[in-house]
Amino acid sequence: MGKRKLGALEKVEADLANLQHKIRRDPPSYKDDFDRQYEQYAAFYAILAQEPSSVDDSGIVSVRELIDFIAHVADCYPTQTKDFPNDLISLLEAHHEDLEPELREKVVVSLVLMRNKDIIDSPTLLNTLFPILVSTSSKSLRTLLYQKVLSDLRSSNAKSTNHRLNRTMQTVLFNLLTSDRTSSKGLWAVKITRELWKRQIWTDAKAVEIMKEAALAENEKIISGGVRFFLGGDKEREEAAEGSSDEEDEIDMDKLRHQAGINKKSGKRDKELKKAAATAKKKDKKKNAPHPLNFSALHLLHDPQGFAESLFSRHLQNAKSKLNLEQKLLVLQLVSRLVGLHQLTITSLYSYFLKYLTPRQPSVTTFLACLAQATHTFVPPDTLQPLVQKIANEFVSEAAAAEVASAGLNAIREICARQPLAMDETLLQDLVMYRKSKDKGVVMAARGLLSLYRNVGAEMLHRRDRGKEAALGLRDGTAGSARFGEIQVGQIEGIELLEAWKEEERRRKREEKGLGSDEDDVEGEEEDEETGWKNWDVEEDDSDDSGGWIDVESDGEDIEISDDEDDKPPAKKAKLDQADGKDDNSENKDPAAAAEEMEAKISKLATTKILTPADFAKLQELRTNANITSSLSSGRKTQRQKSQVIAEGRHHEDPLTAAEIEGLASLSHKATKAEKIAAAKGDRDEKHQSTTARRKEKKRSEGKSSTNKEKERQKNFLMTLGKAKRKGKRSLGDVRKALRGHVERGKRGGKRGN
Repeated sequence: MGKRKLGALEKVEADLANLQHKIRRDPPSYKDDFDRQYEQYAAFYAILAQEPSSVDDSGIVSVRELIDFIAHVADCYPTQTKDFPNDLISLLEAHHEDLEPELREKVVVSLVLMRNKDIIDSPTLLNTLFPILVSTSSKSLRTLLYQKVLSDLRSSNAKSTNHRLNRTMQTVLFNLLTSDRTSSKGLWAVKITRELWKRQIWTDAKAVEIMKEAALAENEKIISGGVRFFLGGDKEREEAAEGSSDEEDEIDMDKLRHQAGINKKSGKRDKELKKAAATAKKKDKKKNAPHPLNFSALHLLHDPQGFAESLFSRHLQNAKSKLNLEQKLLVLQLVSRLVGLHQLTITSLYSYFLKYLTPRQPSVTTFLACLAQATHTFVPPDTLQPLVQKIANEFVSEAAAAEVASAGLNAIREICARQPLAMDETLLQDLVMYRKSKDKGVVMAARGLLSLYRNVGAEMLHRRDRGKEAALGLRDGTAGSARFGEIQVGQIEGIELLEAWKEEERRRKREEKGLGSDEDDVEGEEEDEETGWKNWDVEEDDSDDSGGWIDVESDGEDIEISDDEDDKPPAKKAKLDQADGKDDNSENKDPAAAAEEMEAKISKLATTKILTPADFAKLQELRTNANITSSLSSGRKTQRQKSQVIAEGRHHEDPLTAAEIEGLASLSHKATKAEKIAAAKGDRDEKHQSTTARRKEKKRSEGKSSTNKEKERQKNFLMTLGKAKRKGKRSLGDVRKALRGHVERGKRGGKRGN
């Protein structure tokens, strides 16, 4: 008996992809065909719901194809497929461990497809996938579900933030962590929260509370994940934002327009040019958009004091803690970071460091960095002095290795930079003497300590070590150590530079107009002020129009407040012989008089004038110039001196690492010849090229063609022989025609005339 031939209709029914295509084009015409396929699916589903393992391989293939087919066309027949999503959900929840892997993956993908078609909503999908993600033992299924959960949360927050969905998901993750602190299931809450924080989808305090509970868990992996989030989550977010901006290729519109003018005109090329222009405009708009204000996770904590105390008592002080040394160091870094950033008080923290401050302790530089990081202005000096003394005794001595002494001096300097009162006068003078050591790292560490106390406590140094500026400051009463708990008056950094610059500009303009030093130029100041607020780019601005007097009544007395700085002549520079002629005991002048002098020297520009945006721009410029001048004031600085300047300018809220404590100890290591050559070369990895070669390479990178002469030079020599012979046989008339044709083509704009 021969093989029966299939009819055209049967071929359409057998080919589900073809049927799917036809249904998408005309759903009513193929309703009966869809009903037949759906009946087959219903029969297979009944068998799978009873016993998933009873279906053979061919049946499983058929079920996979039918599920995929129905999921793609379910939106065309909403009435017939209203129970289809619930069938897949119940099948996946009940038999996800027993289903064949490819069939299980097809069910998950079909649910996600129906979510993208808005047949089911996002909460339904997440409530189905997340419990299976937490409970399943299949690694491949966990990977698939994790990717689908993240992608659904990202797509739900793509156009605008879906606050309702985010709150629901965050509550689920929070409850997962708090319900059982010993279970490892909470690791998925850590992974999801950290990934969404990195992608700037979750940036609120609720996400930080989830990671806070993770850090307080009792499972080692969850604790490490939560602690690492607080220590490095913000840096990951910044790197991800920079990476996404770098991945976007810049579109050169000039190059595209040039190509469109040369190439043959067509509708396709015109559409491509318009599309590229729209993309470039969109990227430019995104680039110029205001930067979102993302707070650090450490600043979004609700109760940093309670969090730091809980971390310290549960994971560090608790003898039953199962954390190893590396994990304990992570927790200690977080605790010290919280204490230093929020200026918390945990008295037992500092005594905890005592047993670890020995050179033989593994990772001792990390302990030193944590101790320095946990120091702030409100830590009692009596608490820190034993620690500083122990570091000096254990690390800084003639018998200690150079790396050990350098690390000890750097640690002491970082502690004293945050709390200068932790240093004893005798100990300071002893440590400063190490600047005469033979090791470069120890010398630079001791010099760093010396320069610190020249600024914050010059009276603790010997007279010969104070330096010129500190000695003059002590004589004037402007320099001195701060008292415990004293807070500096808030002031704009570098405002005195702007005030001096304004005074200089005002004096120069008076001289140009022929006015005296004491005469007012009110009209010029008013004109400058109006221009400053109109154009935002002036270099001078004075906010007071009248320059007159304002009567203010206070406690029955009339007080006159002048708002014009020109009434007082500019302060003259004190001469050195006058400073030398002062009494040597002026260091011990009355504290009240010294306080009045300090208050008089504080700039009042910010409190008496309204600074324009141009003023702030000029202030930034003056600060930059001042930093450059101070960095280069002593001539050509070495790499060690540059690193010292950077260390001094570091903000007190920045994290402190073990590498910064080790500092310049690597300088004591004598470099090999290969290391010297590598340091000399630096980043010069490119090969030497002539100017012509670099020009050609630049033209090729820009997509420009080479000239005809360059093409002839690159042509094979045997191919050019015939042309060379013909050129030699040409008559004068032929040469004249060729030259005339060349001139005419040049006038037309080339052979194409464009």
